[in-house]
Amino acid sequence: SKMIEPFPAYRRLLEYFRFSEAQGGPGLDYLSGRYLADLVTWYHLAWTGETVRREHALVVELMTKGANFTLADRQALLGVIGDVLRGVMPRWRALADRGQVEVSSTPQYHPIGPLMLDFAAAHETDPTAPLPRFARYPGGRERLARHIGWALESHAGRFGHAPAGLWPAEGAVSGPFVDMLGREGIRWTGSGEAVLAASLTASGKSLPREEFLYRPWLIGDSGVTGFFRDDRLSDRIGFEYSKWHGRDAAADFIKQLEHIAAAAPADEVPVVSVILDGENAWEYYPYNGFYFLDDLYASLEAHATIRTTTCSDVVASGAHRQRLDHLVAGSWVYGNLATWIGSRDKNVAWDLLCEAKGRYDLVMASGRLSESEREAASRQLGVCEGSDWFWWFGDYNPPESVRSMDDVYRASLARLYELLALAPPEALSQPISVGGVRLGDTVGAMRRSTT
Repeated sequence: SKMIEPFPAYRRLLEYFRFSEAQGGPGLDYLSGRYLADLVTWYHLAWTGETVRREHALVVELMTKGANFTLADRQALLGVIGDVLRGVMPRWRALADRGQVEVSSTPQYHPIGPLMLDFAAAHETDPTAPLPRFARYPGGRERLARHIGWALESHAGRFGHAPAGLWPAEGAVSGPFVDMLGREGIRWTGSGEAVLAASLTASGKSLPREEFLYRPWLIGDSGVTGFFRDDRLSDRIGFEYSKWHGRDAAADFIKQLEHIAAAAPADEVPVVSVILDGENAWEYYPYNGFYFLDDLYASLEAHATIRTTTCSDVVASGAHRQRLDHLVAGSWVYGNLATWIGSRDKNVAWDLLCEAKGRYDLVMASGRLSESEREAASRQLGVCEGSDWFWWFGDYNPPESVRSMDDVYRASLARLYELLALAPPEALSQPISVGGVRLGDTVGAMRRSTT
């Protein structure tokens, strides 16, 4: 039990069995090596995708076996997982080379670009939001450029060319951020419907939803085209259709598209952007969404007037693109940046990061680190600059998840100090956030774009 106690999931198991033993049920003796071997095997079986289960007989055989998995069973399962992972990039590259899909990129460690440039970006949608003690993230522009550069290099290494489009972390955009993308050669980006609506309002334009949402927009002088998601339709896939029969959900999706087409201006073909977390929704669907997606793609392919396309093809066509003079800073979550800044816990996390960045700058300027040490420290700083830490801090997430993210965030900052050959500050030993809701009350990994 001492070996597994540090892991949160196993801690809960220990608590359960200690309680069970006190009530006369099975106790800690039940947590044998065999039990843990079965548990870890089932963990991997449960997370295999539906297509993997259909294509690999071993997965079905192990699921049917159910228990008493041997070392050979576990090694064979890991072999299947390895084969699947090795095929991911070649499969997507082949699809992209055929023009069947377009693969975008995201800044390497998933930072919130507008906040890296200026914390005051949060005030564009909420002027009263409290901000961190630091006025801005030190050297944020250079760090954001580094994240973008890493992403472009990684993409080119895997796909043979730089991406034409970049999906910013959490769809978080601002005018200065999109200007940076344009200077890096990015031709299109995306965000949420509420960002577009707020931007049009700030520009003095008042248009019905069906007239502003379903077209691409040229953002200022950046040369970058913006695509803005249909929040209602995207959230139907992310949160609603998992409760429906797959065929009914696919039929409703098609019906919604037909309604959009019918309401469009007579001389315009609407461009509908459906954007959602590519991985999080499917675990809530029966069979990982296999039947829904199968019915949906078949319906789209057979439809007389609906056509799927890529963002680059839309940009190249120049179809009904209008100019958006002013882009309000925001994200696809509620159209603002409040998920990552503006509350006590989130601001404390930013202040700790800003303090670490100040120490990082001093050590880098001193010249006392080797080139490999500098790169290691830069990469570790990139980890700390990621958006997910700030996402989880707050009372709207379950305490178990918040505690884990808090521990790892502070450990990541401490590791940065170690790479800089500095002692981590005492503040990193104190928790930042404790969370609020219990597991099951919310889906912490996804948030609706609409309230």
